[in-house]
Amino acid sequence: MAKNKKLNTKSKKKIITKPKFLADERTKFLFGISFSLLSIYIGLAFVSFFFTGGADQSKLDMKWLELITNSQIRVENWTGKTGAYISNLLINKGFGIASFSFLYILILISLRFWGIKIQSIRKTVLYTLIFSIWTSIFMAFVFIDSTNDSFLYLGGAHGYFMSEWLISAIGNIGTLFILILSALSFITFGFQNSTKFFNKLFKHKNKPEKNQETVANDSNLKNGSVNESEKKEEAEDLTAEIILSPEPLSNPIETLQEDSLKGKNTETDLELKIENAKNKEETVKISHEPLHDFDPTLDLSHYKYPPLQLLAEHQANNSAVSKEELESNKNKIVETLRHYKIEITQIKATIGPTVTLYEIVPAPGIRISKIKNLEDDIALNLAALGIRIIAPIPGKGTIGIEVPNRAPEIVSMKSIIASKIFQESKYALPVALGRTISNETYTLDLTKMPHLLVAGATGQGKSVGLNAIITSLLYKKHPSQLKFVLIDPKKVELSIYSTIEKHFLAKLPDAEEPIITDIHKVIATLNSLCVEMDSRYDLLKKAHARNLKEYNTKFVKRKLNPENGHRYLPYIVVIIDEFADLIMTAGKEVEAPIARIAQLARAIGIHMIIATQRPSTNIITGVIKANFPARIAFKVASMIDSRTILDSPGANQLIGRGDMLISLGSDLVRIQCAFVDTPEVEAITEFIQKQQSYPSALLLPEFVGESSENTAEVDLQKRDILFEDAARLVVGSQQGSTSGIQRRFSIGYNRAGRIVDQLEAAGIVGPFEGSKARQVLIHDEFSLEKLLNEIMA
Repeated sequence: MAKNKKLNTKSKKKIITKPKFLADERTKFLFGISFSLLSIYIGLAFVSFFFTGGADQSKLDMKWLELITNSQIRVENWTGKTGAYISNLLINKGFGIASFSFLYILILISLRFWGIKIQSIRKTVLYTLIFSIWTSIFMAFVFIDSTNDSFLYLGGAHGYFMSEWLISAIGNIGTLFILILSALSFITFGFQNSTKFFNKLFKHKNKPEKNQETVANDSNLKNGSVNESEKKEEAEDLTAEIILSPEPLSNPIETLQEDSLKGKNTETDLELKIENAKNKEETVKISHEPLHDFDPTLDLSHYKYPPLQLLAEHQANNSAVSKEELESNKNKIVETLRHYKIEITQIKATIGPTVTLYEIVPAPGIRISKIKNLEDDIALNLAALGIRIIAPIPGKGTIGIEVPNRAPEIVSMKSIIASKIFQESKYALPVALGRTISNETYTLDLTKMPHLLVAGATGQGKSVGLNAIITSLLYKKHPSQLKFVLIDPKKVELSIYSTIEKHFLAKLPDAEEPIITDIHKVIATLNSLCVEMDSRYDLLKKAHARNLKEYNTKFVKRKLNPENGHRYLPYIVVIIDEFADLIMTAGKEVEAPIARIAQLARAIGIHMIIATQRPSTNIITGVIKANFPARIAFKVASMIDSRTILDSPGANQLIGRGDMLISLGSDLVRIQCAFVDTPEVEAITEFIQKQQSYPSALLLPEFVGESSENTAEVDLQKRDILFEDAARLVVGSQQGSTSGIQRRFSIGYNRAGRIVDQLEAAGIVGPFEGSKARQVLIHDEFSLEKLLNEIMA
């Protein structure tokens, strides 16, 4: 008992300590000064915004970095461009005048560095945020009609949209009641001291006398004893928990031990509850039968993995590198270096399937850059294509010269799948790509990457590389553990996998084809994956799990109840071929959900592989590169393309036919991709298709996109005063953009957006089309005036 109490007190101690530099008084002084000046700066920016915001409004509709780097833009705000941007962001686009409350947090932090502690910073931040949200909605509700002609939104964009939503849902009276109730709730729960003060005043007026029972209870509590009624309640709660719990566990002792592991009970509480449970044996059903772990593969219990016999050897034309070739290349390398007065002390060769690596150790005093510049000269003397110098080799004190073999070896997929490294791999999603220069099987875990970008010129091995990735996953994973979402705008590359739809594929409920080829279906599928991602994160939150592996482990151990919405979650691998075609066709409508999935979906088991034959910067954008740290480059035409893919040269010096570089972080590894032919893939898919399957493919959640139906709710009787001028501007320029109206009339973006909605409802411009400009439906001023007269009537 005493030991447990000591353990509990130790566990309650804080293990998080402040950084050492914050203990220095000089550091505290500087931080205190910094936060004080920052609060004054932002305060002046806020105040200035009320006087200069109208003049600066049209200049602030751009990113902050673009704003401060453009020296031709001038603002009227007293604190410059940064102050104008911050004040517009927090006041107009944020919480309105309630944003002034954030200054209190800065002041409190500065005082804390000065050694003055008023109240908890954590509680202050929470209360300030709640106060800002409530005040924002309240100001927008009260002054909802007073900001139509003003640049200033007293409640900010947040308050405006929230009040509009509340009014549309429950009306003005309901919104007022909600605001009053939320304010009272905030005061009641936020200020406990004042509540106790009023309660004491009330008790002094009607002070009851303590009866003997109350006095006895008080004395028992002081002596540390437990009230009998509380014991009863605990026993009843325990009984109810055991009987009514939807969990499959029926052993009360097992349940209590589980609770104790979660930190809910001490040893004393555990003994007490077990004893109370035994006293009520007539209501408790005790089962001593152990529960087996959940097995997701039982639905397809007779599923057999594809055998190795389905793969071919591909070794008919293979030829090893001869000793004569090695010696000849060594002598030519040494001779070429001596021409430029570069002596080497050692040279050795490592034979690979496609290239041979010659490692040289230069003599002392030789500069590495001098050898690096001789790349073309060595290639000329060796009469070889694709010489690549690695100076120096990472982790070694040598310089590497990669020379293509005269007869490159074909690496068959069968040899890679049959290798001990792949067969004994414990990776969650093992991917076997091929062989390295040292003839080692190269495997990696897709969940660690966590997303992969594949690029290269046409005919250099991208499609074979994708087939190798899919094949290696099919050989290691059960259909219950893995699903593919295959997107193929070309319609022919991935269609071979359509036969395993009911085993391994996932698609939209209304999709007719298992392989997604239509651009509209692609957009809907990607957005559906975003919905699935959010749904999975909700499940992880309820299960208190950090990632998919922890969640599935809990589900397998039957710690999660399916009646509460929990389910076994398979990995989802999204493969997009010809990514360039999607970007050219749909643009940001495709890039936005891809970026969102790439940023967030790692923890919940959704991983992406995108391939393109056009490695240009408008296709492989900065957003894509930032979210796809693992990249594979096959042979490309120029060094610029190589830098676009890998951020370094090298892919332009490959020899093609599956020769590739893979970048994982800062290291580049040269690999000969394993070759798997189309007949082999057909044999694998046919073998899987003939087996027992699920009733259908995994159905992704439905996605309902934004439509123009919302414009039907726009009341043209409450038109903006700039409606007619904006209509004439749009028809005259034949360009229906919100930003154009905003710049022309020097108004805020929200107001310009409402005007565009009104123009759409009036039939002047077309519906929203993503990144494209809205279509102008009226082509001359005569037709426009006629339409405006009809609306006015």
